[in-house]
Amino acid sequence: MGDISNFQRGQIVGAHLAGESVTKTTNRLGVSRTAVSNVMMTYTNHLRTLSAKRNSGQKPKPSERDRCTLKRIVSVNCSSTAAKVTAELSVHIEDRFHKKSDESFTNPTHPWVS
Repeated sequence: MGDISNFQRGQIVGAHLAGESVTKTTNRLGVSRTAVSNVMMTYTNHLRTLSAKRNSGQKPKPSERDRCTLKRIVSVNCSSTAAKVTAELSVHIEDRFHKKSDESFTNPTHPWVS
């Protein structure tokens, strides 16, 4: 399923929902019968068009560093709402991510920089 685009996956799902056969969809889109069948089966079984990947997406638990940051934010602003605390924690996490990204582009000893 890696050789077809997300747009083609969407077309396959649309054809499937419209009742079009695998053969007609294959002929119309010019993709393999196996690819069409796999997309239709994945959509039917999982109600989505992308294959499920293990360990992808957002981590379910915060790291120890994130927990410490959260404790610090809450202890400084005890009367803050959950939305404000979440927003501030997100800023800290994004800032840490951007600092690591900037370091990889500016540090000549970093392994990604040649």
